[in-house]
Amino acid sequence: MKVPYLKLADGREIPQVGLGLWRVKDETEFKISFDTGLAAGYTHFDSAQAYENEQFLGKCWVDADLKREDIWLTTKVRTEIIAVGKTAWSVPRSLARLQTDYVDLLLLHFPVSIARKKAWKELEKIKADGGAKSIGVSNYTVKHLEEMKLYATEMPVVNQVELHVFLQQPELLEYCRENNIAVEAYSPLAHGKKMDDPTIIAIAQKHHKSYAQIMLRWCIEKGLVVLPKSITPERIQQNINIFDFELDAEDMNRLAQLDQSLRTCWDPTRVP
Repeated sequence: MKVPYLKLADGREIPQVGLGLWRVKDETEFKISFDTGLAAGYTHFDSAQAYENEQFLGKCWVDADLKREDIWLTTKVRTEIIAVGKTAWSVPRSLARLQTDYVDLLLLHFPVSIARKKAWKELEKIKADGGAKSIGVSNYTVKHLEEMKLYATEMPVVNQVELHVFLQQPELLEYCRENNIAVEAYSPLAHGKKMDDPTIIAIAQKHHKSYAQIMLRWCIEKGLVVLPKSITPERIQQNINIFDFELDAEDMNRLAQLDQSLRTCWDPTRVP
């Protein structure tokens, strides 16, 4: 499956679908997921210090005999690391685990109060020194992004947030579009908490696609980078097979009605 790319504000291009690796902590399970993803057409792999599997990702891509420039590696600085001011200390250790001298995208995992300004300045230096090609944030609200304009030498090119048809975040999406910040949707299937909605079932039947494929295609239609996570080979393959159909205006209007601000992960709106 050929995955399209989206252009970032720094001029780089990111694959629009990435394999989410949250909670994949078993090495054998990780390798099956990676190998299945690679065979299905994934070149974008999304890890984090908090996932405790960067070392598995490093081993997998090296063992697959891939050229480094042919894959996109993302990692995120752990919340606890940001809080204690050790962002710059932690990143070389992530690179060692990933068996690379740079990541394609380095994110702050959460807008940690007080500490986030220092952490961002450290990310800017890491990028300048070549340890990251692009830098961004995760779980930042409009308030946190606006605050960054007061201290950032360069703004993030990516904001990775929970986003799906049941948590559409239109104000955040509009803000990011206006400020040229690409939005990555994690948990695009809402952790499977609502897999019985009749509207999505009807649209899936209309397009002869699965329920999950409709939820993922909605993200594509919204111009997002989408990061589905699965350890099931059949679903990993299915989740990338979303580029041979489109949702029409009627579908999108019906799906727009499903927004219920359903959060299945962190709620950063409460962070000052």
